[in-house]
Amino acid sequence: MPRTVIGCDLSRAVLDLHRLPTGVTSQVPNEPDAITAWVASLEPDVLVVFEATSGCDGPLIAALAERGLAFSRTNPRQAREFARATGVLARTDRVDARVLAQMGSVLDLPITVPSSPARNRLSDFLRRRRQLVDIRKAEKTRRHNAGQDEIAAQIDAMIGLLTRQIAELDRAVARLIEEDRTLSSQARLLSAVPGIGPTVLATLLGELPELKTLDRRRIASLAGLAPHARESGTWRGARRIWGGRRKVREALTIAALTASRRIPTLVAMRDRMRLKGKAPKTILIAVARQLLVILDAMLRSAKPLTT
Repeated sequence: MPRTVIGCDLSRAVLDLHRLPTGVTSQVPNEPDAITAWVASLEPDVLVVFEATSGCDGPLIAALAERGLAFSRTNPRQAREFARATGVLARTDRVDARVLAQMGSVLDLPITVPSSPARNRLSDFLRRRRQLVDIRKAEKTRRHNAGQDEIAAQIDAMIGLLTRQIAELDRAVARLIEEDRTLSSQARLLSAVPGIGPTVLATLLGELPELKTLDRRRIASLAGLAPHARESGTWRGARRIWGGRRKVREALTIAALTASRRIPTLVAMRDRMRLKGKAPKTILIAVARQLLVILDAMLRSAKPLTT
C-alpha cells in the first residue's frame, strides 16, 4: 500500500490539509491544542510536507517531533516550481496543500531533522536581532537628512535605544549557548577557528542545525554556497550560486575574509585561485564553502582545527 503523504498549507489561522492517496481534504486550526490532537490521530508511517513559512509552523513542528513522525519542511520556491511543472497555476490554500502532497508522493524529499528547543530559541533571538539591526541601519540613513536638530536628536535617541537592545540580545544569545550542553560544546570547537566571531558562531548554531548530519555537497547547497551549472548544448555558462539560507551564506562569507588569511589550507587555496585569474568574489565563495566543509568535519570528529 502506498505511503500516506499529507500536504499541509499553513496560515496563521488554519492548516489546510490534503491526504494522498485518498485525496481527502480537511482543515485544522493553527493552535497548539488542535494541532496536537490532529497529530495524535496520524498513523506512524505518515509523511507531512509543508513549506518553510517563518512564524507559522512552530506548533506543528513541535507536535510532529514529539510523536516522532516524519516531516519535510520544503523550500517555497521548490514547491512553486513543482506546481508550475505540473501545470498548476492557481494559488489557493487548498491547491497548495494538494501540490505539497503530490511533491511528497513523487519526489524523494529530505526528511527534516527537528531542532532542539534551545536551538529554536536561539533562532528566535537571532531573528529579532536582525530586525533591530535593520531598523538601526534605516535610522542611521535617516540621520543624514534629518533637517532639524530636534529630529536629529530623536533619531540619535532611537539609535542609542536600538544599540542597547541589540547588546542585550547578544548577551542573551551568549547565555543560551553557554547553558546548553550541545551548543556550548560545539561553540568551543567552532569559536577557535579564525573568522568565527560571536555573531557568525550564533548564526551557524541557530540557523544551520544540519551541520554534521549531511554530506558536504548537501550542506553546501543548504548554505547557498554550491555553484550550479548553466549549460545547454555546446554552450557553457558560468556556474553561479543561488538559493540556500542567505543569512548563513553571508555569515560564512564574512568569516572567509579572515580565514583566508590565517588558515594555511585556505591561504594556499586562495593563492592558487588568484594565480589562475579567478575573480575575487569567486575566490571568496570558494573559500567560504571550504571553510564550511572544515567546520562540518570538526563537529563530526569533535576535534579542533589542525593546521
